[in-house]
Amino acid sequence: MASRIKDIGPAPQSFDIEEATKDNGDYRSVAWSGKYLQVTLMSIPVGGDIGLEAHPETDQFLRLDAGQGKVQMGPSKDNLNFEKDVSDGWCVLVPAGTWHNVTNTGDVPMQLYAIYAPVHHAAGRVHETQEAAEADEPNDIPPEWSVQPDEQAEDKHG
Repeated sequence: MASRIKDIGPAPQSFDIEEATKDNGDYRSVAWSGKYLQVTLMSIPVGGDIGLEAHPETDQFLRLDAGQGKVQMGPSKDNLNFEKDVSDGWCVLVPAGTWHNVTNTGDVPMQLYAIYAPVHHAAGRVHETQEAAEADEPNDIPPEWSVQPDEQAEDKHG
């Protein structure tokens, strides 16, 4: 695994995002945290998934740089009425409040990056596994210098 991208906060940053995404071995690694948006790199193991969730006030853009999967989205966790097979080069656009999951259906890790707006995770946070991310959820909060909704609703998990 190549070295991790260091999140330098809301300062100018530039890196080869495709290379960094493909080299990332962590479930989720925050690569850059701005005032209004955030970039994370993700690696989903074979048979794994991002986890069914909804972010009430956060839009997401995801792009696959390696592997293949199935994206499911919908208005509730029991009504995922959007389903699409995705692979290298595909993007997934998740409107705020939409229940969503992406499952790795291939035979290699699925490498993707996500852009959140507003910022969603603690700056520089690295979770090697999905279990570590779930355990850290109470502490994984956006930095105080990021712009957040006045009253942010909590994420929902399936």
